[in-house]
Amino acid sequence: MKGKMINMSVNSQLLRQIPKVDELLRHPRLASLSCQHTILTETVREVIDSLRQAILAGEEPSIQPDSLCDEVERLVQKKTTMNLRPVINATGIVLHTNLGRAKLSTAAVQAIQSVAQDYNTLEYNLEKGSRGSRYSHVEQLISKLTGAEDAMVVNNNAAAVMLVLSTMARGKEVVTSRGELVEIGGAFRVPEIMSQSGGTLVEVGTTNKTHPSDYVRAVTENTGAFLKVHTSNFKIVGFSEEVSLEEMVRLGHERNIPVIYDLGSGAMVRLEDYGILDEPNVLDAMKSGADIISFSGDKLLGGPQAGIIIGRREYIEAMKKNPLTRAFRIDKLTLAALEATLREYQDPAQAIQNNPTLRMITATMETLVPKGEQLLAELQRTCDGSYTVELTEDFGQVGGGSVPTQMIRSSVVAVEPTLVSPDVLEQRLRRISLPIIARISKDRLLLDVRTIEEHHFSYIAESIRDCCQK
Repeated sequence: MKGKMINMSVNSQLLRQIPKVDELLRHPRLASLSCQHTILTETVREVIDSLRQAILAGEEPSIQPDSLCDEVERLVQKKTTMNLRPVINATGIVLHTNLGRAKLSTAAVQAIQSVAQDYNTLEYNLEKGSRGSRYSHVEQLISKLTGAEDAMVVNNNAAAVMLVLSTMARGKEVVTSRGELVEIGGAFRVPEIMSQSGGTLVEVGTTNKTHPSDYVRAVTENTGAFLKVHTSNFKIVGFSEEVSLEEMVRLGHERNIPVIYDLGSGAMVRLEDYGILDEPNVLDAMKSGADIISFSGDKLLGGPQAGIIIGRREYIEAMKKNPLTRAFRIDKLTLAALEATLREYQDPAQAIQNNPTLRMITATMETLVPKGEQLLAELQRTCDGSYTVELTEDFGQVGGGSVPTQMIRSSVVAVEPTLVSPDVLEQRLRRISLPIIARISKDRLLLDVRTIEEHHFSYIAESIRDCCQK
């Protein structure tokens, strides 16, 4: 009983010492904070309330003004920091889905800024002085680059596939190989997209083998299309066989059945020239004679998130009239970035140089090793004994569901902290002002220079030094 009375006395004393909201707001440290007064006031109240609850729970927290100011500043920073913000990708995965996939080129970023700051010609025809089409900004450019009769753009490739199927196969049967009924990314499942679009899925073949005769036998009076799906991040190896796009086009056209190809990643250059194998590209797909092809804008194209549809004009025109098109339409900022990205492809060499995705994917060890040496030198310069570093080789990935079976050789700086664990270091790097996202292998933190820009090297070195402290 006596102990309880003492605690109650202590609680009462501490409660009386809690500063008032106005009093704490006048503290010089808080008065100088650069944030909205409402946010600051709200945060001060939260800190004081938490302090009161802790005391009532029998705890003896610090009520020193500096301690309270520390907590207020921490919470204010958390509240005023953007949730969607830049990070440094040190993973070596070029198209890292969790980190926003493709980095945009300087031209694309400038185009976004220009369009965002002013009114624009989104749906206005300057020559006629009347309403125009938002697709007109890119459709001719896409057609010229790919050789397609017509083109249109929606907000992502999942929407593109759904729009294509809804327009061309609603109420009809769509013949697809069982081995291509994949799930890609965030629960994008081909059968479910098919169902939502109003088409009826007809599976042919087996998981590992599908033959031309399987498609032929599946044809009925109600067949609306043949659908081929690039399986992206899934690949069957070994005892397997699939029908090529060219063969499927031949089968379809002989029977007056349109062929739809969900290409997925959307490479506009032949990556095999740079050692990236087994990744189809848009130009070759278009030459196959497929009636409709769809692909992503933010994968191997290296642009913003978008679903690009190319092919025969009669089908594209029908898609533009589909009510789903308005729900899936692309916005002005995406259009600006996409147009700028596509314009650089008019000169393939310029695209390789200026497009960050292509530049990183095609980088060779001859350029990556000196880059690794540069980062190593920065880390050695800032080293204070809290870590050791070594330049080594490891493997990254294209990412984004592209070439899932192929790893790409890269130059990597391995950091081994001496005062904290690699896990602690990795966590701390994620929590700094410009987070550094790295990976751990064999109790070392790996920094893959393929996906790191040189202007970040000094910041990385200083951050590693600070985060390696006990």
